[in-house]
Amino acid sequence: MPGENLSRDEARERAALLSVDGYDVSLDVRSAVGDHAGDGPRTFRSVTTIRFRCAEPGASSFADLIAPSVTAVSLNGRDLDPSEVFDGSRILLEDLAAENELVVDAQCAYSRTGEGLHRFVDPEDGEVYLYTQYEPADSRRVFANFEQPDLKAPFRFEVRAPQEWTVWSNGTGERADGVWRFAETRPISTYITCVVAGPYHYVTDSYVRTFEDGTRLEIPLGAMCRKGLAPYFDADDVFLVTKQGLDFFHDHFDYPYPFGKYDQAFVPEYNLGAMENPGLVTFREEFIFRGKVTRASYEGRANVILHEMAHMWFGDLVTMEWWDDLWLKESFADFMGSFSLVGATRFTDGWITFANRRKAWAYRADQLPSTHPITADIRDLQDAKLNFDGITYAKGASVLKQLVAYVGQDAFLEGARRYFKRHAYGNTRLGDLLSVLEETSGRDMAAWSRFWLQTAGVNALTPQVLLNTEGRIDELAVVQEAAESHPELRPHRVAVGLYRRTAQGALERYARAEADVDGPRTVVAELAGAEAPELVLVNDDDLTYCKIRFDATSLETLKGGLGDLTDPLARALCWSALWNMTRDALLPARDFIGLVLRFAGRESDIGVLQMLHAWANSALVHYAAPAWRAEGERLLAEGALRELRAAGPGSEHQLAWARFFASTASRDSDPELLKGLLAGTEKIDGLEVDQELRWVFLEPLVVHGHADEKALEAELARDDTASGKRHQVRCLAARPSAAVKAQAWARVVESDSLSNALVEATITGFAQPSQRELLAPYAEKYFAVIERVWAERSIQIGMDVVRGLFPSLQDSPGTLAATDAWLAAHEDAPPALRRLVLEARDDLARALRGQECDAAAE
Repeated sequence: MPGENLSRDEARERAALLSVDGYDVSLDVRSAVGDHAGDGPRTFRSVTTIRFRCAEPGASSFADLIAPSVTAVSLNGRDLDPSEVFDGSRILLEDLAAENELVVDAQCAYSRTGEGLHRFVDPEDGEVYLYTQYEPADSRRVFANFEQPDLKAPFRFEVRAPQEWTVWSNGTGERADGVWRFAETRPISTYITCVVAGPYHYVTDSYVRTFEDGTRLEIPLGAMCRKGLAPYFDADDVFLVTKQGLDFFHDHFDYPYPFGKYDQAFVPEYNLGAMENPGLVTFREEFIFRGKVTRASYEGRANVILHEMAHMWFGDLVTMEWWDDLWLKESFADFMGSFSLVGATRFTDGWITFANRRKAWAYRADQLPSTHPITADIRDLQDAKLNFDGITYAKGASVLKQLVAYVGQDAFLEGARRYFKRHAYGNTRLGDLLSVLEETSGRDMAAWSRFWLQTAGVNALTPQVLLNTEGRIDELAVVQEAAESHPELRPHRVAVGLYRRTAQGALERYARAEADVDGPRTVVAELAGAEAPELVLVNDDDLTYCKIRFDATSLETLKGGLGDLTDPLARALCWSALWNMTRDALLPARDFIGLVLRFAGRESDIGVLQMLHAWANSALVHYAAPAWRAEGERLLAEGALRELRAAGPGSEHQLAWARFFASTASRDSDPELLKGLLAGTEKIDGLEVDQELRWVFLEPLVVHGHADEKALEAELARDDTASGKRHQVRCLAARPSAAVKAQAWARVVESDSLSNALVEATITGFAQPSQRELLAPYAEKYFAVIERVWAERSIQIGMDVVRGLFPSLQDSPGTLAATDAWLAAHEDAPPALRRLVLEARDDLARALRGQECDAAAE
């Protein structure tokens, strides 16, 4: 629709002109149940009243609304012709008064893409569930508004819903005369308003806190999920983490939770991990575990719960003015998620996960051609949608961890406290945060910001060790390098650790020094005279954000004894560095896979182990020389089965190795073992093959042609649920057949009949590394359709298709040339679409360099 992609300039102009006093939103969602008549979209009635002021009476502006039709529009009591003022995404408002009232009566469409008001029908029992998801700009799909974060206002919602349903919103609600009415919110942005409705299973609890001044705070807690998931819902653990988080943030923020109640809804077909709607946080329902999972899954859920809770202050109470400063909420929430995880919950090793998993996301994003400063240049809403990336989240959080080391934890937290009190219910920019941090730390935050927030790219730090004739360190220096595309060198506060073997053979740290690394080469004087190290670990303890490199001695030590490192964080940092070297074509993929096969079985941290499994698979699929892939597959399958049989019966490590074995199973004997485990004729002591693990074992059988559609139908009959349906759809698209691939392609590319979750499942099943030849015809088709798909489909589905169907498995110079040809011929394509293709092109070029490196190792 013309005008749907709101620009930053338009938003600034509107914010200068308008201020909003309040919204009354009335929704009627009774149409969500029952038969749907007609060929058009299923719709619901939305009536919105907006009270707002205009700084220049007589001026014109617009309200936002994406809806199939508008029944009536009234401005200051004057009826407007919807056909004249509504273009499908905007409502023209002319001759505004100093004080205005706009009333819009519209028919809005339920969503099947997770954007706006999503409608889900549970295949298990036919029940209908609704929830909203708006970020960055989809509340306009549900009610008329001014869709930008700096036009905050109080909201009052009322909802008419089927009699047997419960409805939730940001404020507390009551039902009277068939209508759910909710308490008025404090001033908040449009994108964090929320409605959840349906026959959800709902559990309650409460949080009580008495502060030092005697003030008592009681927060009603609620948690909900679909009825079909109720038997698996461990609400007690959700509430435990919630209370621990509320205690932690009250202790550190000195600002009581500002939004009344605290509900948490686990909802189906969710595009994100979670969303920080004040008083009603929404999560993807996959955080409710239907089968046995490892501790890493519970840690991940706890981290997301705490991340969203941190947003109640960073993002909801104080909100960025425009999406340029998205990091003001996401980087902080990502940092605070791990900070509170370690400080308040049982997951005290959370910084290991952060170093190994979150930073890997940041390092990848920061080396793409689309990398950007943490404070980004966001021209419009399409830019904003793509900026929910590894830079804004994980790099930003990493930089904040560096900032805490730079200014000190006390100064950092005191700055946060002043920030909340100074800007409560308002909007901020970068300078607002820097000013309070300068006050509390006495540091020059402008210089720090220039280096860390306003430049892009990741630096590499490499140790140089010179020994004297006595075998001691004469000089240890840290060399800093930057990519040609982003040549800035930054100041780093780092710890440098020296490691040697003990008499028992363990690799342990015997010396450590902190230093300020600045410029191309920095001498760490404190380590002069120390015994010669076998391993030098730059950025020990993970204080800064950088790629770690090794000197030759250290690299040889790791190749021979990485598993001998006793400190789990040090091991995680070394694994991460070796993976970065593999991606940078400095370490052959087969060498990385060899390290995984030698040492992963000794990894104590389950999250690191599962990350190693993912990296090993990626190394084989993308970075290994094609001529070595079959050998690599055999080695991984053998190693995975060996470790599976050696793992402790019933342990989470056993479960992780079982899943990894299924992902690598390719030898002639592997299918028979998987079939036996499914049938119960084969046993591995302690391994419980629950329903989720059954799908894990069935998928490789389907991929390699050892199980057919009938087997999938039978498995769906065992698991006739929404989760089972997603698994079945993925497996159906994974079958090794040209007709299957053609059908899957058509369902995703040529039709919009699938929901967002089933689009994702189909794409995942479609792209199988072992089916490169079957997928070859779709490389040319991809470049022929993506511009049309981007224009016709929602941005979420467009992103899924453009990313998921890029022919990365056709990893040849020819595909790279075809990508370049498309980019050259489509310079005027939407910037967000070009960005996605450029990113995929960069990944492909990186894979080809990695394959060359690996081939040279033969």
